Amino acid sequence: MSQIVIIGTQWGDEGKGKIVDLLSVQADIIVRFQGGNNAGHTLVVGGKQVILHLIPSGILHPGKLCIIGNGVVIDPVVLVSEMDELKSKGHFTDDEMLKISQEAHIIMPYHKSIDLAREAKRKKGKIGTTGRGIGPAYEDKASRIGFRAGELADPKRFRERLETVLPEKNFYLEKYLETDPLDIDEVYDTVIAAAERMVPHLDNTSAILARRITAGDHVMFEGAQGTLLDIDHGTYPFVTSSHTVSGNAAVGSGVGPRDIDAVYGITKAYTTRVGAGPFPTELTDGIGNRLQEVGCEFGATTGRRRRCGWLDAVALRHAVRLNSLSGLIITKLDVMSGIDPIRICTSYTIDDQVHTDFPADTKSLERVVPSYIEVPGWTEDISQIRSFDDLPVNARLYIKTIEELLDVPAAVVSVGPDREQTIIITHPFGASS
Repeated sequence: MSQIVIIGTQWGDEGKGKIVDLLSVQADIIVRFQGGNNAGHTLVVGGKQVILHLIPSGILHPGKLCIIGNGVVIDPVVLVSEMDELKSKGHFTDDEMLKISQEAHIIMPYHKSIDLAREAKRKKGKIGTTGRGIGPAYEDKASRIGFRAGELADPKRFRERLETVLPEKNFYLEKYLETDPLDIDEVYDTVIAAAERMVPHLDNTSAILARRITAGDHVMFEGAQGTLLDIDHGTYPFVTSSHTVSGNAAVGSGVGPRDIDAVYGITKAYTTRVGAGPFPTELTDGIGNRLQEVGCEFGATTGRRRRCGWLDAVALRHAVRLNSLSGLIITKLDVMSGIDPIRICTSYTIDDQVHTDFPADTKSLERVVPSYIEVPGWTEDISQIRSFDDLPVNARLYIKTIEELLDVPAAVVSVGPDREQTIIITHPFGASS
């Protein structure tokens, strides 16, 4: 396969960063196509942790081209900080490794102010936003009053547009959200100072991708959040503000859908969720606490504790259908060692009716009574295993059960956070291992 999409199948935090980093060895180009710095990819390379929020995980590999696509919303200050952090750790040694779409939209300081003030005003109705301005930036994009990255190359024109947009934002901040307005000079200076570092990376990334795909390069499209956070297909309103499903890989990067050869979905060996919203298989007992502690379940971006629960095959079948999955990538299998038995949710009961499809209505999801099957657990430490056949019998049984429930084969299994702690059954780029 030459062009593949790596997508999250749950509520995010599935381990996409590690997997994209791992597969970047075979890729020539790695593309981020949606979301903003509300995403966080944690990678462990050589025992050292690297956390990325906007730049594709392939940046850790010399000679790769990393693209921030048009579907991403970019906080210039955060991006520049991330660039500096990578350089300080010996990564991102060549500026030509990063290209930014001229069509990507910019997160402005007032977007963050609005995001935080809105969430505070909601009180009990909070939706769990990270407060980083992602939603308001996408709103302005849809309202056609947003700023695109390409506009930062013309500071005079940027200032003129800011003078027409900011009064409306300040009126909303002061009169409705009852918070402080922003000073135009401070907003301008903050954005333009970071923009000076961004502008050299701006390019027509859609055209670059078209040429490189025609030339036969391997391209990997990197999703940021999980399927269940998709603005249309997720647990609305407890979702992100962009399309997280594989179909948006084409739209958010400027390629045609026929340029995508395969889609691989990442799922943890259990389920986690950050923030508010229904969670049918959530565990609030000792097993849930154990999953949280052993799995180090804290958000890379927010630091918030992740809620933990059993694997949910109903939700995963939803993700399989929406993303047209070619294969599964199962992460954190090592965290399940020592749990016996292991449960998997296979159907929901809602008001005495059995459902095998994931409900679109969030209120229905809140009333779910999950039905489970049980598989035997294992006690062995599997973190050093590198072959599927060397896994304990019950670990293999667990994976086979997941494959049968979803009718999708497992391609990769992760047994630890480090790049090397991985079992490759079938390589997503087509080379078997």
